[in-house]
Amino acid sequence: MGARKFHQPRRGSLAYSRRVRAKSMEARIRAWPTRSATDEPKILAHCGFKAGCVQIVSIDDRDKVPNAGKQLVSLGTVLVTPPVLILGIRGYSKDHDGKHAEFDVYAEDIPKNIAKEISIKNIAGSMENAESRLKKIKEIFAIVAVSPRAAGLEMKKPYIFEAMVSGGDIKKQFAHVKESLGKEIKIDQIFETGSTVDVAAITKGHGWQGVMRRFGVKTKQHKSRKTVREVGSLGPISPQSVMYTVPRAGQTGFHQRVEYDKRIMVIGNTESDKIKINPDGGYKHFGLVKGDFIILKGSVPGTYKRLIKLRSQIRNAPDKVIKPNILEVVV
Repeated sequence: MGARKFHQPRRGSLAYSRRVRAKSMEARIRAWPTRSATDEPKILAHCGFKAGCVQIVSIDDRDKVPNAGKQLVSLGTVLVTPPVLILGIRGYSKDHDGKHAEFDVYAEDIPKNIAKEISIKNIAGSMENAESRLKKIKEIFAIVAVSPRAAGLEMKKPYIFEAMVSGGDIKKQFAHVKESLGKEIKIDQIFETGSTVDVAAITKGHGWQGVMRRFGVKTKQHKSRKTVREVGSLGPISPQSVMYTVPRAGQTGFHQRVEYDKRIMVIGNTESDKIKINPDGGYKHFGLVKGDFIILKGSVPGTYKRLIKLRSQIRNAPDKVIKPNILEVVV
């Protein structure tokens, strides 16, 4: 940063370069946790739509922390989690060139509200063809669909994505998805209260912003030449090019991000009277939450109504799930 009296680290992280707009409103999950071969097969992902935030009053059940056993008030994010439909099965083989999709098998009876928005059909004998190729398959994925209308949103077109199946051998995984083909799976069939998940989403977009907002660059003194809200130097005189490490103005927000270790504090349904989740008049920009929902501890990337993908925890998975002691949810 040039000759200066006080040295400090660079402004803005290079971990997320290039800061460009996401290609899709739907975040991609590229890594999946692995379960033991002795475990039962399980689908590792679900999804929800962001509704708003609440306050959670709970007892801190962590060990070896100053607040252990004390009452805590923490931020909670409400996600509406309608059931996902198991549309199909996809098997991948692996070689030195990477993964290759060997077969797709789709459900026969797909609900009209989803079938009219997509064009998916089975080839004759696709199930028998898939079962005959299981020896070369290394990974099994469930093709799932979720309709935003089931969460009370106006969007008609469903989101369709892959969710990995892990646990047991390939034959057990295939049989597990085959049994659920064409059926709906609720959030409590995949995750439980107190478990920890990773969330993938597209952050809230802010358009084109300058270096102050985008990288947190410090403003120059008021007597600076030409401008105050710019970097002091774009780099050396030679080479005659600006390095990628120099903060510049550009796109801010609408990036794909994955946040790890979000604890599920509450899994519930609005039809039960255990927890009042809706404020009077509903959540701002969203409305009333209807049906299944969860409350995650902490914040979640993205704006209201945005799709949030939930994946089983890939880092530091605990041996035992402890259910949180919730005293009150303040809406």
